[in-house]
Amino acid sequence: QGYEGLVEGGDNIKQANWLSVSNIIQLGGTVIGSARCKAFTTRAGRLRAARNLVEHGITNLCVIGGDGSLTGADIFRSEWAGLLEELVRDGQISEEVARKNCHLNIVGLVGSIDNDFCGTDMTIGTDSALHRIMEVVDAITTTAQSHQRTFVLEVMGRHCGYLALVSGLASGADWLFIPESPPEDGWEDLMCERLGE
Repeated sequence: QGYEGLVEGGDNIKQANWLSVSNIIQLGGTVIGSARCKAFTTRAGRLRAARNLVEHGITNLCVIGGDGSLTGADIFRSEWAGLLEELVRDGQISEEVARKNCHLNIVGLVGSIDNDFCGTDMTIGTDSALHRIMEVVDAITTTAQSHQRTFVLEVMGRHCGYLALVSGLASGADWLFIPESPPEDGWEDLMCERLGE
């Protein structure tokens, strides 16, 4: 469950083996769980997460996420030494354990369907999202043609119109709205004229 799992500990932290990952390749990446974690945004929450990691001897993290997850990882990394010092001071871990776990290695992977991170051609999740969008478009196109109706399809993407733009191009959409290019005044008349053609 992401950072929630680190903070809560217990059964949330377990070793992945062949059995736990078999038959998940066809599922979405969120099969490992995802959660917004308010506790991790606080030092107290990060202290609990550090304690849980040290208990399991984990000093390597692979963080897959967007802006919030990667920002959290950077803060966690920068605080790591101080968190261990605090755990030693509070008697929760020994100095020897702190020395053994003194360095936290983090690999950050951009996992965002929005494809809105610089430094990468395509973020993890974008291709899967486009694939799902095209499946939906294929399914409703026949219905739209059969009933001679216009269908409106809204896709995710937050402040980034990449998914809308690429799926609009791939599906031959007649009209498209993306946040990077807001519609001009009078767009309704122009759209009706275009559809009328």
